[in-house]
Amino acid sequence: MTRPLIITDCDEVLLHMVVPFRIWLDETHDVHFDMRERGFVEALRHKDSGEPLERQHVWELLLAFFETEMHRQAPIAGAVEALHRLSVIADIEVLTNITQRHQQARAEQLAAHGLHLPVHWNQGGKGRPLADIVADRKPSVALFIDDLAEHHHSVATHAPHVWRLHLVGEPEIAEHVPAAPYAHARIDDWARAEHWIMERLAQGPAPVETSLSDGVIA
Repeated sequence: MTRPLIITDCDEVLLHMVVPFRIWLDETHDVHFDMRERGFVEALRHKDSGEPLERQHVWELLLAFFETEMHRQAPIAGAVEALHRLSVIADIEVLTNITQRHQQARAEQLAAHGLHLPVHWNQGGKGRPLADIVADRKPSVALFIDDLAEHHHSVATHAPHVWRLHLVGEPEIAEHVPAAPYAHARIDDWARAEHWIMERLAQGPAPVETSLSDGVIA
């Protein structure tokens, strides 16, 4: 059994993504991005016509952003400092939904901000890859951080003993995002999140038997 393990998402948890993506779309592609829309297909519209972009074009733009514009991403307030302190008591790894060819660029991007962390690339739900990481590392306790509700559901399904923190670090969208029903807590600032994480790591593995209260797992 090894030290506690924190597995965290990157975009909107460690680094801002949607705001620099929106600025780039406006500057370079004449595309308006309404960040109140959680679905990218409806959120991205041509500025001249107001028509939504074709789905394929949306994903092409996302890939292009990660190919050439990752330098625009800045850390979420308090994230770097909190992870440095947490690294004293826990190992930390990143599980991020990007393509394999962007994995090294993401690791270098985080290192440039002082976060020298293992980076796992993924496509789709994060429950199975997270369960594989936990099985390989055998931590005394594990904790997952992500901004998207579907990943908390996936982790709850495949690794229910892992604590789950719903954190949306981008203030411009946080108020429009409902709490993930399969997360143990919703905290959007790193000062309070760090305290909650330390308490959970000290508590031991999450109880598998949980009950829903007000839409959030208690």
